[in-house]
Amino acid sequence: MFYEVLVGRRFGQSDGVLTYNFDSSLSTGQIVVVSVGRAEVPGIVIKKVAQPDFETKTILKILYTKPLPKHILKAMEFIADYYLAPMDAVVNLVLPSGVMKNRRKKNLEGSEDGSKTEQTMNFPEIPLGTAQKKALVGLQKAGEGTKLLNGVTGSGKTNIYVEEARRALEAQKSVILLVPEIALTGQVVRFFQEFFGDRIVMIHSKQTEAERHLVFEELLCSEEPKVVIGPRSALFAPVSNLGLIIIDEAHENTYYQENTPKYSAVRVASAMAGELGISCILGSATPTVTDYYLANEKNSLVVLPEKAKDTAIKPEIELVDFRCRENFSKNRYFSNSLLSAIKRNLENGHQTLIFHNRRGSAPLSLCEKCGEELVCPHCYLPLTLHADTYELVCHTCGFKEKVPMVCPKCGAPDLIHKGFGTKLLEVELKKLFPKAQVRRFDADNKKGEGLEEIYDEVKNGGVDILVGTQILAKGLDLPKLATVGVVQADAGLLLPDFAAEERVFQLLTQVIGRVGRGHINTAEVIIQTFRPEHPVLSFALSEDYEGFAKYLLERRRKSGFPPFRFVAKCEITMKTEATVLRKVREATKLLRGRPGIVVSPPLPAFHEHTARGYTWQIIVRASRRKALVEACRELGANWRVALDPPSLL
Repeated sequence: MFYEVLVGRRFGQSDGVLTYNFDSSLSTGQIVVVSVGRAEVPGIVIKKVAQPDFETKTILKILYTKPLPKHILKAMEFIADYYLAPMDAVVNLVLPSGVMKNRRKKNLEGSEDGSKTEQTMNFPEIPLGTAQKKALVGLQKAGEGTKLLNGVTGSGKTNIYVEEARRALEAQKSVILLVPEIALTGQVVRFFQEFFGDRIVMIHSKQTEAERHLVFEELLCSEEPKVVIGPRSALFAPVSNLGLIIIDEAHENTYYQENTPKYSAVRVASAMAGELGISCILGSATPTVTDYYLANEKNSLVVLPEKAKDTAIKPEIELVDFRCRENFSKNRYFSNSLLSAIKRNLENGHQTLIFHNRRGSAPLSLCEKCGEELVCPHCYLPLTLHADTYELVCHTCGFKEKVPMVCPKCGAPDLIHKGFGTKLLEVELKKLFPKAQVRRFDADNKKGEGLEEIYDEVKNGGVDILVGTQILAKGLDLPKLATVGVVQADAGLLLPDFAAEERVFQLLTQVIGRVGRGHINTAEVIIQTFRPEHPVLSFALSEDYEGFAKYLLERRRKSGFPPFRFVAKCEITMKTEATVLRKVREATKLLRGRPGIVVSPPLPAFHEHTARGYTWQIIVRASRRKALVEACRELGANWRVALDPPSLL
């Protein structure tokens, strides 16, 4: 008998699909070991085929008798077709690294043991408020398929997730809950474990290869319904009886995989739910306007407009104009109002959160004499000063160098560093409040210092002042937090991207939602900005998502961006600038001849120059997705295509 097997590497023109022979019957979806060249690799049986007219190798081994669930195989086909992804790359989304190794059995994270438990399927019901019960009814009425739960911050969306998961488990169905950040995984797991105990299985990037393999194996072989919690990779957990998918903070860009195969976990989950005839719940206080528009069109929008706790209060919000230096007479980074709030919180045992979406100490280093700017030799982008290590770092490619003593161009000892990042703010706050516990949380945290690792300490008030980037804006519930200070609210509005305003609105709304959650009777937000009159700030400060969506949808309609047109970002990188210009012009000419397609002029990518060479891009848009996909297929193998990208940067 002969079978097509999908492997995780390209061999000639195979796109990962190769034909093998085997002397007994195999099922579609079974995981096997095959020989590719001189290597032995895992593969997935696709289908039985007739004997080919060429010699075939024999399948070496069956790894698991139980095949992958059919919805996983369908999801793989969907990603390959919908996102023009190579099938050999899609395999690696599903099969864990080291799947061929023999592992020593041990318990799953969150499980008492790996065997069948005696626990009954009667789980405790979670208390729900009137608004939450109404939202739950709305979700049920919306039927199967994808539904949007648009609940304000602090409205208790997690409680609704728990209730929906309880119903699925009692119907002997498994649940997948996606969260955007590993930092949020731990607290969500703890909350769910209160209700479902050892039914919880956690998947995340900090697990070892062996741990992830064993989790995969347990889920594949288990007949018990589970609740799988993790980031986008958890979507491919091989549970055989999937009954519900929940995506928390569904607006987050982390659900889009930027490297090959590029795909949106939100869209794949939606396709999965449609294939299985189950519910996919997208939860967010600030959904993308595309998801909001589609949910309205399909009558699958459920709004949760009230805070969950009766003790929740609306925060007092103050807008501070950065252009008026009188507001900053005591410090150049922190307004007088913000400094007073921090002092008051320290006296009362409350916490302050300082939000600034820029890492490092200073984002711009230049010579005061000749004006030479210090840039990355690979990317030609400004280097960021990290004062704690006294290094200049490129936040794009990771290049590092010690700060030079003199200007590399003119030799003058007049280097200055402008702007500010979270490290500088941390240092400044420690000077201003030497007795306070100040901690910074961003991508520069060392192992053991991240928010997920000391979350309990932060939650219990062990940190007085939290300084950080967007990781602090997402889903945190800090009982002692009284004040949020946004150091520069308009920093992202000037980026050349159709999604810039949406990201700023989302971040501001999310960070404002960290206070006033009903734990203490004080809540204030201090927003520092150079553009206090900008409409996006007005919508965010008034928590008017509906008004913002109407404003942005009108702008998207006029400019021809999602949800009114489908978009592809097509990039090509070449060693020389002349070659990349020639290639990108040829592609532009080719695509502009196709009907129903709008093609931008050739543009340098946001990160134009890297160690790989020069990168240019064209933005392709179409009213019909099929026309867009067919146009992108015309591009050669050197092109990298991102369909439905969350950003054009």
